[in-house]
Amino acid sequence: MAISVPKQSAHIDWIILLSAAGLMLFSVAFVYSASASFATAKFGSSEKLFWSHGIRVLLGLVVTLVFAKIDYHIWQRYSKSILVVSVGFLLYVLVAGTTIKGATRWVDIGFISFQPSELAKFALVIHLSAMLADRQEYVKNFRYGFLPMLMWICLVCGLIAAQPNLSTASVIFLISMLVIFVGNANVLHLLGIGGLGFAAAIAYGLSAEYRLNRLMAFFGVKGNAAAEAVGYQLQQALLAFGSGGFFGVGPGQSRQRDWFLPESYGDFIFSIVGEEYGYLGVMFILAAFGVILWRGVVVAGKAPDSFGRFLASGITFTLGIYALINAGVTCGLLPTTGLPMPFISYGGTAILFSAAALGILLNISAQAGVYPRKPSIV
Repeated sequence: MAISVPKQSAHIDWIILLSAAGLMLFSVAFVYSASASFATAKFGSSEKLFWSHGIRVLLGLVVTLVFAKIDYHIWQRYSKSILVVSVGFLLYVLVAGTTIKGATRWVDIGFISFQPSELAKFALVIHLSAMLADRQEYVKNFRYGFLPMLMWICLVCGLIAAQPNLSTASVIFLISMLVIFVGNANVLHLLGIGGLGFAAAIAYGLSAEYRLNRLMAFFGVKGNAAAEAVGYQLQQALLAFGSGGFFGVGPGQSRQRDWFLPESYGDFIFSIVGEEYGYLGVMFILAAFGVILWRGVVVAGKAPDSFGRFLASGITFTLGIYALINAGVTCGLLPTTGLPMPFISYGGTAILFSAAALGILLNISAQAGVYPRKPSIV
């Protein structure tokens, strides 16, 4: 009797997959309810955005499973090329991008329209992970270890901030610093650059009137009509949470979606969930992201090599931080930003890029041996 050794050391982390898949599938119902009134008025059918989002969710699930089968080491080999392509798209946005609501953040290539920042945030995480894995012997050296990574970070964040999109640039900068921290970089270098980055973000944030109005609305400054107009969205979001109570008003029974809450199916869909499904629905979503964070940390800790550890950490940070910031914004704990809730907010390529990153995390989990396969007896 001989024991055969399987080629793949373990199954993928099913807990991560089921948690993310559950969020994506439930999001179809959330988006349908939140967008029904808007879709009826604009397209003549309450199901227009429902079908659009549903198709993207199904594609996202397929993308997740496909990327879960691809050896994650291939991304280390092509990390620089992927990042260069994403930087190219970011440059294209500034020259010939599509402008929506006063911001030029989209690339329209006919059959598809997407935000290059969604690609860039994961491309940067992949390349930083590859650089850290290659530079472990001198990662604490500022000139040869830290500076090359900082140049890529500044390039990506600077191009995104120029769109303008300060919130996304700031969050990508934060995620990058966390990945480098996990990569054993010099803490003094991180603190120094982090402080400079924070100061630059504050200065840039105060340089535009609309960003200043967002801060004034967050701190409750009275007497400024523009700031109070910005605060209207948050007020409606809080009314939605308050109306939902513990159990919610029921699926499809939201009142705030009916022209009261702007972006009810996009960045502020979390508040519609709170209204219709109450405290229980909100905690379900937060618990699902909590599980993904927990399992992501476990995968990173058991990754078979340094690249897998850094990449798993970066993907986990990205999904978790985006979810926490979106929840914080809709609850009034953070200033209003344009960051979506991963896997839930209505969107096209954002779901696909997040699904691809999730698939990479699952492949790392399979090679990390999180759930070992039972050896087969021949």
